[in-house]
Amino acid sequence: MVRDGVITGEGPTTRGRVHFSRALDADDTAWCERILTASAVEHQPVSRAEATVLFEINDAAAERSDDGRFDDLLAKAVVHHAASVSGLPVPSRTVALSPDTAIESWATIPAKGVDSEVLKWIASQMRGKRRSNRTLMRLVATIVGAAALPLTTLPNVFDIGM
Repeated sequence: MVRDGVITGEGPTTRGRVHFSRALDADDTAWCERILTASAVEHQPVSRAEATVLFEINDAAAERSDDGRFDDLLAKAVVHHAASVSGLPVPSRTVALSPDTAIESWATIPAKGVDSEVLKWIASQMRGKRRSNRTLMRLVATIVGAAALPLTTLPNVFDIGM
């Protein structure tokens, strides 16, 4: 519903406010955060399906007015998923996805401990996108041992534009 509201500017998540199509605002991000941290899923890892929808919202939103909060949420959710799929411990969603929690405080993932399939999936989600997520790119680079590369060369690793 949030993705559809971002794309069309209409629907239940946009009711009662002016919302333009292809725009993402603080209310859209708050919807995503509430859904991802609902008590029913609080102690479950972020799923591939949830992360995929966040990537779709990211792609759909040409205009942003949320002060970078969605980018932070996307990076944290994707890394939460990647770490959990790889069998690594992750904090509860409320802690991990909070804007007050630094991603580096819990997302220290050893390169040899990450499932290569999930890294390929993340790269495929990032490849060729017009909007990149620097936090996510930096974390993935660290995971795959490319942290020594200058950040400006990282888009070539994933075939994405900065």
